[in-house]
Amino acid sequence: MPAFPWDSLAKHTAVAKEHPDGVVDLSVGTPVDPVPATLQEALSAAAEAPGYPATHGTPELRAAAVAALERRYGVTGVQPDAVLPTIGSKELVAWLPTLLGVRPGEVVAIPELAYPTYEVGAKLVGAEVVRLAPGQAPPAGTALVWLNSPSNPTGRVLDAQQLRESVQAAREVGAIVASDECYLSLGWEAEPVSVLHPAVTDDPTGVLAVHSLSKSSNLAGYRAGFITGDPVLVRRLLELRKHAGMIVPRPVQVAMTAALEDDEHVRAQRELYAQRRAVLRPALEDAGFRIEHSQAGLYLWATRGEDAWQTLDWLAQRGILVAPGTFYGPGGAQHVRISLTASDERITAAAKRLVS
Repeated sequence: MPAFPWDSLAKHTAVAKEHPDGVVDLSVGTPVDPVPATLQEALSAAAEAPGYPATHGTPELRAAAVAALERRYGVTGVQPDAVLPTIGSKELVAWLPTLLGVRPGEVVAIPELAYPTYEVGAKLVGAEVVRLAPGQAPPAGTALVWLNSPSNPTGRVLDAQQLRESVQAAREVGAIVASDECYLSLGWEAEPVSVLHPAVTDDPTGVLAVHSLSKSSNLAGYRAGFITGDPVLVRRLLELRKHAGMIVPRPVQVAMTAALEDDEHVRAQRELYAQRRAVLRPALEDAGFRIEHSQAGLYLWATRGEDAWQTLDWLAQRGILVAPGTFYGPGGAQHVRISLTASDERITAAAKRLVS
């Protein structure tokens, strides 16, 4: 297995922490804002839960997910039985090739620039990893195709036609499609679309969508996500997860239900990220950075036209820590990923340091 990428930032972290006003850590997309009070209350109210929870989740949770997908994203036709809660989305991403029965030597296709865990999941089963440029079709022998819109790290958004073409290309080689939609609520300059939207496909066969409440509801610490789509595939995942004990705790399921039933806290959190983006982006541009893609999501994909580690050095000297584009694939060698997940005060501090 590859080394955990963020472990390689120790030197830059030490340099950034020497800044007189402290480090501004924009390297990891971990939420910093409070968990909404209503979600905390829902978790606490369900604390008396001595029995084992249901792997499939409560009926209320599954119904809330179906309703939220339709209300927030225009996704129709999802059946409650085709919703399966997961322990966050990262474990699902890492273990999905295993759970789907991908075999050694088969291909897992991932985006050209991609969340590192897609590759980790492929390596766990001994599959071959192929990186696809936007619009590139997967090769013969591909068992699983990962889509990610809005993209982590680039913030690129695939429109309905691009998603439709990607699904069709995967079907032509007999591959399952898994669409990572963790940033779907955070469109800025483009409106993200779910792979399950009617404009993309009216047949969910062989298509899965992965959702997370970490970013939209600040539930990263709760480990709260779900997968939905093809009912046959979801049923297969459910049976395997029952055997493996991969179960979301009951109090977390109750908090997830509350989060999926309430849209106001999602809108409020989105506005916070929009304000931080409006501060940080122009400061980066004034400092000589070029922002590419970044139409949606929690990150700015930035370059100064130099090696990414050189850019990391420059920023660390100003007390700012970011992630090098090389974490996400060879195509990121001259880019850095800059997170919006810091407090207003820290974002403002970073902006001042960039232009001083």
